[in-house]
Amino acid sequence: MLTRNSILSGAYLESFDTLPTEILWSRECIENSLAETMRMRPGPGDLLVFGYGSLIWNPLLKIVGRQPATLHGWHRSFCLRLIAGRGSVRTPGRMLGLEPGGSTRGVAFKLAETGIAEELRLLWIREMPTGAYRPTWTAIRLEDGRRATALAFVADPGHPLYEKDVTVSSVAPLMAAASGPLGSNADYLFKLASALAEDGVRDGYVEALARELKKLSSAKGG
Repeated sequence: MLTRNSILSGAYLESFDTLPTEILWSRECIENSLAETMRMRPGPGDLLVFGYGSLIWNPLLKIVGRQPATLHGWHRSFCLRLIAGRGSVRTPGRMLGLEPGGSTRGVAFKLAETGIAEELRLLWIREMPTGAYRPTWTAIRLEDGRRATALAFVADPGHPLYEKDVTVSSVAPLMAAASGPLGSNADYLFKLASALAEDGVRDGYVEALARELKKLSSAKGG
């Protein structure tokens, strides 16, 4: 289970030390990405982070507000090869990202202004150990009808870990076999499906993957 302490202590990044050096980001790269993204921040106001995956059930951040939100123009996609955490180089799984098109129902987290630099640094270490995402300022609609700007981590199609084939038939067998220090890839998917269901969110892609993974587990007698 990923925790604040594992990130802040450095243990989380150490779990990526076995990755090829051309993929692994240094602390300097992570810090530079954070600084550049904050320079591009559209304006003052609440700093919102759009969660669409594990942030929903395990945000780890110090937040002062949480509200369902919709991000238009992007959809969930298991399009990033997972070779650490819940997968390995030998048995790669798939990591969730956002790709262009459609819309995504997720959660907007409001960060407290006090200690915000530490919270953002924790977020960047968590999300950017390989730089597989592009931190992007996006327009969202909150459940109460207001429009807002939020930070979202979208998949970088130019990254070495990016995978074009995201079909259920291709992704599910990989997820069924992948596991690592943070648990199994299948467990991630089931936690996501459960968290979305608790919030009343329907995502056909995630639901189809969950059904296929259950079939694969049953076929193996799991």
